[in-house]
Amino acid sequence: MQLAQRMERLGTETAFEVLARAKALEAAGKSIINLGIGQPDFRTPDNIVEAAIKALRDGQHGYTPANGILPLREAVAADIRRYRNVEVNPDDVVVVPGGKVTMFFAALMFGEPGTEIMYPEPGFPIYRSVIEFAGATPVALPLYEKNGFSFSAEEVLAKITPRTRLIMLNSPANPTGGVVPKREFDRLVAGLEKHPSVAIMSDEIYGRLTYGSNPHVSLLAYPSIRDRVVLLDGWSKTYAMTGWRIGYGVWPKELAVQATRLAVNSNSCVNAATQWAAIEALNGPQDSVEKMRSAFDERRKVILRKLNQIPGFRCVEPVGAFYAMPNIEGTGLSSRELQSRLLEEAGVAVISGTSFGDHGEGYIRFSYAASTEEILEACRRIKAFLREKGKAAVA
Repeated sequence: MQLAQRMERLGTETAFEVLARAKALEAAGKSIINLGIGQPDFRTPDNIVEAAIKALRDGQHGYTPANGILPLREAVAADIRRYRNVEVNPDDVVVVPGGKVTMFFAALMFGEPGTEIMYPEPGFPIYRSVIEFAGATPVALPLYEKNGFSFSAEEVLAKITPRTRLIMLNSPANPTGGVVPKREFDRLVAGLEKHPSVAIMSDEIYGRLTYGSNPHVSLLAYPSIRDRVVLLDGWSKTYAMTGWRIGYGVWPKELAVQATRLAVNSNSCVNAATQWAAIEALNGPQDSVEKMRSAFDERRKVILRKLNQIPGFRCVEPVGAFYAMPNIEGTGLSSRELQSRLLEEAGVAVISGTSFGDHGEGYIRFSYAASTEEILEACRRIKAFLREKGKAAVA
């Protein structure tokens, strides 16, 4: 069979490969602590589950509008007003099966040979994957450890060329846990006002998961660029609904029509019962969100302290999402080698920084969406592994 060449440009997510290897080792009897996969270790709240069950019992079994049922799009608009203080027309909301779909649609709309799309690095690997699949040239925006894994607005603006169509941004960020300060967004937006043809996709899937005095800043809140911002958000992280596969994009009006056409041609619609569950998530009690966020905050403090006690590690404070990304250059191992050896020899699953781009070399990603006990044991195992490695090197 002869496949289209674009299939060779399609990447993957190492986290799922590490998860598969970790499961295989567990099946063989090895004790594995998984701090690799990025999903909450909490159950979906019962009221959301019950809403889906009720929808099924009420006969919500058929197709829905491709952009999502109106009550859900209205609930999304109300949620954005509540937490971002921005007015959104429900007609500009397109409900899709997971956050990745919005970034895929954005890449397909703006990317083609001869164009450039910027993306953060270290960053979610699917950004670069969908950019290359669309035929565009990916342009990495470095995130700097010294700045808490934020970007430099001046550097982003300096990379804009006549070929630049789209800039993908992510705050709070996967894999770094970094949050871009408002002052940096202010500088970026002021500069983007001089580039009216450049669109922005703002991935804010972790927007409700920030800690300390680091509030989430939404790019929807900047009027001067509002007509070219695509907001990516969803339910997976905030409501522990990763397996439900539902997310949404808020698009400029003319692009919402195009996103809906892409939905018609790909997924048709999101399954009906999940949409009714998502309404309950947004409109129902929010105490489970704060309970989960508070638990992540406590784990964040634990993992930050413990990682900085491991010889060869140093870790800046993550202030969003549920990831920590320590610098491991002091271990003398590459990111990929350390990932492999920690899994095979120490029984700890983590993700190499290079899985998130070339700028990830010298780092590994930890997900602290795990119990405090697992985090403590994982750090103990890593310390013991490095101690034994040191002894072997001396011998």
